[in-house]
Amino acid sequence: MDWPLTHGPIPHAVHAAGWLALIALAIGRDRGWWRVRLPAALFTAAALSLLLDVVVDGWWHPFPEGTPRYVTWWIATALLGLCLAGYRMGRLRWRGRGLALGAGLLVLLMAASEVNIGFGQYPTGRVILAPWLTDTSEPLTPKVGQTVAAPPGKVLDEVWQAPADLPAKGTVSVVPIPGLRSGFNARPAYVYLPPAYQATPRPLLPVVVLITGQPGTPGDWVLAGQVNEAMDAYAAEHHGLAPIVVMPDQLGSTWNNTLCLDSKIARTQTYLSVDVPEWVRHNLQTAEGRGAWAVGGASMGGTCALQLGVNAPDVYGTVLDMSGQEEPTLGTRAETVKAAFGGDGKRFDAVDPLQLMARRKFPDTSVAFVVGEGDGEFRPQMEKVYKAAQEAGMRTRFELMPGGHGWVVFRPGIARQIPWLAQQTGLAR
Repeated sequence: MDWPLTHGPIPHAVHAAGWLALIALAIGRDRGWWRVRLPAALFTAAALSLLLDVVVDGWWHPFPEGTPRYVTWWIATALLGLCLAGYRMGRLRWRGRGLALGAGLLVLLMAASEVNIGFGQYPTGRVILAPWLTDTSEPLTPKVGQTVAAPPGKVLDEVWQAPADLPAKGTVSVVPIPGLRSGFNARPAYVYLPPAYQATPRPLLPVVVLITGQPGTPGDWVLAGQVNEAMDAYAAEHHGLAPIVVMPDQLGSTWNNTLCLDSKIARTQTYLSVDVPEWVRHNLQTAEGRGAWAVGGASMGGTCALQLGVNAPDVYGTVLDMSGQEEPTLGTRAETVKAAFGGDGKRFDAVDPLQLMARRKFPDTSVAFVVGEGDGEFRPQMEKVYKAAQEAGMRTRFELMPGGHGWVVFRPGIARQIPWLAQQTGLAR
């Protein structure tokens, strides 16, 4: 289950088999194939690809930046393989039909593999099976009477003594976090509690709120991002200590885009800056104060993290923005302002991170920007936001990661930033 699916022999073999299958499907022996059915298959595949592009990017428009070109290309390739197989079947016997269908599915598998390589959603079979292999049924650990906090001038790992029976791994729980103040109808959140949280006395750990991109689900950070495994690895080197990670919903549904704002669409900013922290304080034992709270995210979630950092600086003292946008968007500024604020541009300007940072200084906020070296869409935006954060007086860092836009960057990116998050939130030096 741990064989790599984004590099090495498996994706290369799938790639080779897919192209061989496509070539075999395209070659025919009779004139009718070359004159009629092959052109018909090409025309059908092209028409379906164009229709899909119009429906997805023109009408539905789920992605503000549009569908990535490599995804469009591989979808068109998969459609071509399936169309070629379909036009072949009419004159074949059952065995031949089975072979044609199998070849078409090989082309489809190749296309899916190439998209996965680009986005990095499933690096191994274990990640594909993560929804069934990851135990998320653990109830939240009850509160205890004795706790350990870092005194002034100290960090937590300087005063914490781990008990001998400390578990090796943390727990992951799926819990509802209601929108009591915001009215936001959120899907259940994921909560990671590190090994030290199971101890008595319990260390008062910092909190990292992680926000996924769009489309997405709160569980993406565990099921695709493997953040629990990264935190467990950090805890193993720090006597069971690691940040608590809360992964709330900011979308309401997989394809929705709330812009992470309080607007006509939803009151998501209030949900993430009021409802989520209040739930944490009521249900968990954690370190207090903005210095112990960080918010991070990837893609649209990174944009959201920076928005919260400048719109709710009293809540979050540390921000991790991975491959975020320069501003919350539904496509264009005009579309965004109309949908969110009824065309009132001043209301958008009041919450837009770039404009807030131009008007106000944030010397007590730390922010890290992480983006893929080959991310042609988001890297220029991140560089612009990084410069604005520097000019706003924030304590900043900027890191390039190998890859483009997707979990190929987000997964190693969050693992790489855990020590920095621990330092910024008072867990370690």
